Amino acid sequence: MLDLYRPGTSPLHRLSPGPKILVMMAAGTALFLVESLPLVLGALLLTLALYRLAGLTLGDALAQLRPLALIFVIFLALQYWLSGPVLAAFVVLRLAALILLASLVTLTTRASDMIDTITRALALLRPLGVNPAKVGLAISLALRFIPVLGQITTDVREAQKTRGLERSVIATALPVAIRTLKMADDIADAIEARGYDPRA
Repeated sequence: MLDLYRPGTSPLHRLSPGPKILVMMAAGTALFLVESLPLVLGALLLTLALYRLAGLTLGDALAQLRPLALIFVIFLALQYWLSGPVLAAFVVLRLAALILLASLVTLTTRASDMIDTITRALALLRPLGVNPAKVGLAISLALRFIPVLGQITTDVREAQKTRGLERSVIATALPVAIRTLKMADDIADAIEARGYDPRA
Protein backbone atom coordinates (compact mmCIF):
# COMPACT_ATOMS: atom_id res chain seq x y z
CA MET A 1 0.00 0.00 0.00
CA LEU A 2 1.09 3.56 -0.67
CA ASP A 3 1.96 4.70 2.85
CA LEU A 4 4.02 7.83 3.42
CA TYR A 5 4.04 7.25 7.16
CA ARG A 6 7.29 8.02 8.96
CA PRO A 7 7.52 6.11 12.25
CA GLY A 8 7.98 8.29 15.30
CA THR A 9 6.99 8.98 18.89
CA SER A 10 6.13 12.67 18.63
CA PRO A 11 2.84 14.09 19.97
CA LEU A 12 1.54 14.21 16.40
CA HIS A 13 2.37 10.55 15.87
CA ARG A 14 0.58 9.61 19.09
CA LEU A 15 -2.49 11.68 18.27
CA SER A 16 -5.34 9.61 16.85
CA PRO A 17 -6.21 10.10 13.16
CA GLY A 18 -9.66 11.61 13.80
CA PRO A 19 -8.53 14.88 15.42
CA LYS A 20 -5.73 15.28 12.88
CA ILE A 21 -8.12 14.91 9.96
CA LEU A 22 -10.62 17.33 11.52
CA VAL A 23 -7.92 19.94 12.21
CA MET A 24 -6.61 19.56 8.67
CA MET A 25 -10.11 20.10 7.24
CA ALA A 26 -10.76 23.13 9.47
CA ALA A 27 -7.36 24.67 8.76
CA GLY A 28 -7.73 24.07 5.03
CA THR A 29 -11.13 25.75 5.03
CA ALA A 30 -9.75 28.69 7.01
CA LEU A 31 -6.88 29.09 4.56
CA PHE A 32 -9.36 29.40 1.72
CA LEU A 33 -11.41 31.97 3.60
CA VAL A 34 -8.59 34.32 4.61
CA GLU A 35 -7.40 36.96 2.18
CA SER A 36 -4.34 38.14 4.10
CA LEU A 37 -0.82 37.39 2.92
CA PRO A 38 0.67 37.72 6.45
CA LEU A 39 -1.87 35.24 7.83
CA VAL A 40 -1.11 32.74 5.07
CA LEU A 41 2.62 33.19 5.66
CA GLY A 42 2.04 32.66 9.37
CA ALA A 43 0.08 29.47 8.65
CA LEU A 44 2.93 28.22 6.49
CA LEU A 45 5.50 28.91 9.21
CA LEU A 46 3.28 27.24 11.80
CA THR A 47 2.97 24.17 9.60
CA LEU A 48 6.76 24.02 9.25
CA ALA A 49 7.03 24.28 13.03
CA LEU A 50 4.68 21.29 13.31
CA TYR A 51 7.02 19.36 11.03
CA ARG A 52 9.80 20.00 13.55
CA LEU A 53 7.48 18.95 16.38
CA ALA A 54 6.88 15.69 14.51
CA GLY A 55 10.64 15.09 14.25
CA LEU A 56 10.66 15.85 10.53
CA THR A 57 13.20 18.07 8.80
CA LEU A 58 12.89 21.00 6.44
CA GLY A 59 14.10 18.63 3.75
CA ASP A 60 11.14 16.35 4.46
CA ALA A 61 8.81 19.33 4.01
CA LEU A 62 10.47 20.42 0.77
CA ALA A 63 10.23 16.85 -0.53
CA GLN A 64 6.44 17.15 -0.36
CA LEU A 65 6.52 20.25 -2.57
CA ARG A 66 9.20 19.20 -5.05
CA PRO A 67 6.93 17.10 -7.31
CA LEU A 68 4.69 20.17 -7.76
CA ALA A 69 7.49 22.63 -8.46
CA LEU A 70 6.38 23.18 -12.06
CA ILE A 71 2.80 23.90 -10.95
CA PHE A 72 4.07 26.44 -8.43
CA VAL A 73 6.11 28.18 -11.12
CA ILE A 74 3.13 28.30 -13.49
CA PHE A 75 0.79 29.64 -10.79
CA LEU A 76 3.34 32.21 -9.70
CA ALA A 77 3.98 33.46 -13.22
CA LEU A 78 0.29 33.52 -14.14
CA GLN A 79 -0.83 35.34 -11.01
CA TYR A 80 2.07 37.76 -11.25
CA TRP A 81 1.07 38.60 -14.80
CA LEU A 82 -2.65 38.93 -13.98
CA SER A 83 -2.64 40.49 -10.52
CA GLY A 84 0.86 41.44 -9.45
CA PRO A 85 3.44 40.06 -7.02
CA VAL A 86 1.41 40.25 -3.81
CA LEU A 87 -1.46 38.08 -5.03
CA ALA A 88 1.00 35.76 -6.76
CA ALA A 89 2.85 35.19 -3.50
CA PHE A 90 -0.45 34.77 -1.64
CA VAL A 91 -1.74 32.06 -4.01
CA VAL A 92 1.51 30.09 -4.04
CA LEU A 93 2.08 30.28 -0.28
CA ARG A 94 -1.50 29.22 0.43
CA LEU A 95 -1.18 26.25 -1.89
CA ALA A 96 2.13 25.30 -0.27
CA ALA A 97 0.63 25.52 3.21
CA LEU A 98 -2.31 23.30 2.22
CA ILE A 99 -0.06 20.67 0.67
CA LEU A 100 2.33 20.67 3.61
CA LEU A 101 -0.53 20.38 6.08
CA ALA A 102 -2.08 17.42 4.27
CA SER A 103 1.33 15.78 3.90
CA LEU A 104 2.01 16.23 7.61
CA VAL A 105 -1.10 14.21 8.40
CA THR A 106 -0.06 11.38 6.06
CA LEU A 107 3.53 11.43 7.34
CA THR A 108 2.42 11.02 10.96
CA THR A 109 -0.52 8.65 10.41
CA ARG A 110 -0.52 5.09 9.16
CA ALA A 111 -2.69 4.71 6.07
CA SER A 112 -4.51 1.75 7.63
CA ASP A 113 -5.39 3.80 10.73
CA MET A 114 -6.62 6.67 8.58
CA ILE A 115 -8.82 4.38 6.48
CA ASP A 116 -10.27 2.75 9.60
CA THR A 117 -11.09 6.17 11.06
CA ILE A 118 -12.76 7.37 7.86
CA THR A 119 -14.73 4.12 7.61
CA ARG A 120 -16.01 4.47 11.18
CA ALA A 121 -16.94 8.11 10.61
CA LEU A 122 -18.88 7.24 7.47
CA ALA A 123 -21.01 4.82 9.48
CA LEU A 124 -23.00 7.90 10.50
CA LEU A 125 -24.08 8.24 6.87
CA ARG A 126 -25.34 4.68 6.57
CA PRO A 127 -29.00 5.83 6.86
CA LEU A 128 -28.39 7.91 3.72
CA GLY A 129 -27.31 4.84 1.78
CA VAL A 130 -23.54 5.19 2.24
CA ASN A 131 -21.74 1.86 2.67
CA PRO A 132 -18.67 2.56 4.87
CA ALA A 133 -17.06 -0.78 4.00
CA LYS A 134 -17.25 -0.03 0.28
CA VAL A 135 -15.78 3.44 0.75
CA GLY A 136 -12.98 2.04 2.90
CA LEU A 137 -12.24 -0.61 0.28
CA ALA A 138 -12.22 2.01 -2.48
CA ILE A 139 -9.77 4.20 -0.55
CA SER A 140 -7.54 1.20 0.20
CA LEU A 141 -7.46 0.16 -3.45
CA ALA A 142 -6.75 3.72 -4.60
CA LEU A 143 -3.82 4.05 -2.21
CA ARG A 144 -2.52 0.62 -3.16
CA PHE A 145 -2.66 1.03 -6.90
CA ILE A 146 -1.57 4.63 -7.44
CA PRO A 147 2.10 3.54 -7.41
CA VAL A 148 1.23 0.42 -9.42
CA LEU A 149 -0.32 2.53 -12.17
CA GLY A 150 2.72 4.77 -12.11
CA GLN A 151 4.97 1.74 -12.55
CA ILE A 152 2.83 0.42 -15.41
CA THR A 153 3.09 3.76 -17.18
CA THR A 154 6.86 3.82 -16.70
CA ASP A 155 7.23 0.25 -18.02
CA VAL A 156 5.14 1.01 -21.09
CA ARG A 157 7.09 4.19 -21.81
CA GLU A 158 10.38 2.32 -21.58
CA ALA A 159 9.09 -0.42 -23.87
CA GLN A 160 7.81 2.08 -26.44
CA LYS A 161 11.06 4.04 -26.23
CA THR A 162 13.00 1.00 -27.44
CA ARG A 163 10.63 0.88 -30.41
CA GLY A 164 11.06 4.57 -31.16
CA LEU A 165 7.47 5.35 -30.17
CA GLU A 166 8.13 7.38 -27.04
CA ARG A 167 6.53 10.50 -28.59
CA SER A 168 3.30 8.75 -29.51
CA VAL A 169 0.57 9.37 -26.94
CA ILE A 170 -1.60 6.58 -28.34
CA ALA A 171 1.27 4.08 -28.28
CA THR A 172 1.64 4.74 -24.56
CA ALA A 173 -1.95 5.34 -23.49
CA LEU A 174 -3.49 2.27 -25.16
CA PRO A 175 -1.22 -0.37 -23.52
CA VAL A 176 -1.55 1.42 -20.16
CA ALA A 177 -5.34 1.36 -20.45
CA ILE A 178 -5.39 -2.32 -21.43
CA ARG A 179 -3.08 -3.35 -18.60
CA THR A 180 -5.06 -1.26 -16.12
CA LEU A 181 -8.36 -2.84 -17.16
CA LYS A 182 -6.80 -6.31 -16.97
CA MET A 183 -5.52 -5.53 -13.46
CA ALA A 184 -8.97 -4.26 -12.45
CA ASP A 185 -10.56 -7.52 -13.65
CA ASP A 186 -8.01 -9.57 -11.72
CA ILE A 187 -8.67 -7.55 -8.56
CA ALA A 188 -12.44 -7.94 -8.96
CA ASP A 189 -12.03 -11.70 -9.37
CA ALA A 190 -9.78 -11.88 -6.31
CA ILE A 191 -12.25 -9.90 -4.16
CA GLU A 192 -15.14 -12.09 -5.31
CA ALA A 193 -13.13 -15.26 -4.65
CA ARG A 194 -12.60 -14.13 -1.06
CA GLY A 195 -16.34 -13.90 -0.53
CA TYR A 196 -16.70 -10.13 -0.37
CA ASP A 197 -20.38 -9.24 -0.16
CA PRO A 198 -21.06 -5.90 -1.92
CA ARG A 199 -24.38 -5.64 -0.06
CA ALA A 200 -22.69 -5.77 3.34
